[in-house]
Amino acid sequence: MSLAVFYGGTFDPIHDGHLAVARAARDALAAQVRLMPAADPPHRAAPGADARQRAHMLDLAVAGETGLVVDRRELQREGRSYTVETLREARAEFGPERPLALLVGADSFLDLPKWREWQALFGLAHFVVAERPGSPLDAVRIEAIAPGRETADPAGLRQAPAGRVYRLKQPLHAESASQVREFIAAGRPWDEFVPPAVAAYIRECGLYGVVAGRGATPA
Repeated sequence: MSLAVFYGGTFDPIHDGHLAVARAARDALAAQVRLMPAADPPHRAAPGADARQRAHMLDLAVAGETGLVVDRRELQREGRSYTVETLREARAEFGPERPLALLVGADSFLDLPKWREWQALFGLAHFVVAERPGSPLDAVRIEAIAPGRETADPAGLRQAPAGRVYRLKQPLHAESASQVREFIAAGRPWDEFVPPAVAAYIRECGLYGVVAGRGATPA
């Protein structure tokens, strides 16, 4: 049975590091990856771009990318975007037997005990954990949060609907959404961190304090 992978985040804005993780998951798991923007993330301050703008930037970023799609389910629900509610909704849609996985960064996985009803998440989906620069993840740390759940074989994610943890090997990118926003606000070159269509949209809408004619990478 095919695996559905959900990659949630604020994506404020979507950048090349996000895309590298999504592509790595798509290729390693032979699965469609659904990039899922949060409408009202409970773990951080209000985003710099509104939900509609962030979703549109995702559309621009994945246009023409096989196996990457935008999932707007959290934008269609009122209130805070709690992952447990999103996965319950997805489970109701896909059925009890379909393998589902949540793609997260290592830092997010290590913070899992702070999430709402975090232990219930393992009954709803697998976890695919991508390492990030400065956030190494080893078997000991996974075992502390999810004892007995790690699998080294991506095929193992298709053998059960939920409950396993897989470490994703992927090319590490140092950029972050906060860095992109900071570079834009400071008038420093930032285009190289985001897809060209996303850069054009940020300028068109004047997002993150961008000023026309500033922030472009020199030719």
